[in-house]
Amino acid sequence: MTGYGRAVETVNGREFTVELRSVNNRYLDCTVKLPRSLTFAEEAVKQAVKATISRGKVDVFISVRSEGGEEIKVSLNENVLAGYLEAMRQMVANHGVQDDISVSTLSRLPDVFTVERPEVDEDQLLADLLSVVAKAIEGYDAMRRTEGIALENDLRSRGETIRDLVTQVEQGNGQTVIDYRARLEAKLQEVLANTSIDESRILTEAAIFADKVAVDEETVRLRSHLQQMDTMLTAGGAMGRKLDFLLQEMNRETNTIGSKCTDVRLARIVVDIKAELEKIREQTQNIE
Repeated sequence: MTGYGRAVETVNGREFTVELRSVNNRYLDCTVKLPRSLTFAEEAVKQAVKATISRGKVDVFISVRSEGGEEIKVSLNENVLAGYLEAMRQMVANHGVQDDISVSTLSRLPDVFTVERPEVDEDQLLADLLSVVAKAIEGYDAMRRTEGIALENDLRSRGETIRDLVTQVEQGNGQTVIDYRARLEAKLQEVLANTSIDESRILTEAAIFADKVAVDEETVRLRSHLQQMDTMLTAGGAMGRKLDFLLQEMNRETNTIGSKCTDVRLARIVVDIKAELEKIREQTQNIE
């Protein structure tokens, strides 16, 4: 399911920004992009996402900014500086080069300064970050719930449409047998002319035809699958893969009904059922 969530929070002097974006995907594919200072937290963030989201391609973007800067201590490395100065003076004395030693020159030399950064408590930093991740996921969930309600209403509406179409198939299927018997009797009268028609033969042929085109079992199972879909929508939770399987079964029953329909009008109704099932399948890709 598509979704978006964002949270910006300042925790213990650090401002965290967390964004979640997702698009449809058959399975969960989570990518976390964060600054180098937080690389240790990547797996923990993925687990937090996995605990809530089970399907979709999810991208997580994280940035952090220290409020007021870290307390960094910079000191002069006296021994290293003294070594550089002694070497430069020898260079001037021994080789006659210009003495242009300056602070800017010396400050660019390696290891002249020692930079001390405060020790970071990674456990605390991770806890702070995950608290902001949780808030971003809450926003993401809120958006998904709104979309989920719209999807549920659409699926239920299409389910009702299919039920109405199935009713038309059931009613039309009975009429098909009646029409077949009438055509059979008319054909026999035409062929046999004045010879009396064996009514039992007509009944037998009509019964064989009725059994051949009967779709009662398929329509009962199709209605059962639609009821299962309603039950799943009412129960909520992750259902995307279950719906995928259920749609395969509904398509199978519909194809069987189509293969038994000899009436053009019923065949068109079956096409309409398939069209609704395809729309449900497309919507299912948006469901976790």
